[in-house]
Amino acid sequence: MNEIIFFFFYNLAHQNVFFDDLVIFFAIYFPYVVIFLAGVFLIMHHEVFKAESTFQVFLEKKKEIMRAFFAGVLAWVLAYMLKFLFYVQRPFDAFSQVRSLFPETGYAFPSGHATFFMALALSIFFFHKKAGFIFMFFTLIIGLARIIAGVHFPIDILGGFILGALVALLIKKTN
Repeated sequence: MNEIIFFFFYNLAHQNVFFDDLVIFFAIYFPYVVIFLAGVFLIMHHEVFKAESTFQVFLEKKKEIMRAFFAGVLAWVLAYMLKFLFYVQRPFDAFSQVRSLFPETGYAFPSGHATFFMALALSIFFFHKKAGFIFMFFTLIIGLARIIAGVHFPIDILGGFILGALVALLIKKTN
């Protein structure tokens, strides 16, 4: 089932240069845009810069900002460590006919991108429901782009989503 879903999405690649470039953008560069947007949202949402005491408002919201990014970083570190426990090959290593749209190294499961961005999105969701849904959508787009690009299987992305969600929930429960 994992391979069937992978090839369904992967077969969209290498058909059109514009689409391939779009997939590369969402798989490689868009994550940086999402991190920037998350930071800007978490700071601007509370109108930190418009407050009379900018620094005081920032200190009050610092816990929320730190929790969201800490969840993402902790989730990414755990994903990185789990990769060495599972030793799951990337699709282009498992199948000779798969040519990834960009080079990637290391093991595949769980996806560090999916893990980080799900933890970040869910942490934002705990404080701001509407924005959290938007960031979860961004996370889904990044995950799908990495499947289409041929660097992850769907199970890698799903595993990352689950791990990221668990870490975000753990961080929420501990604070």
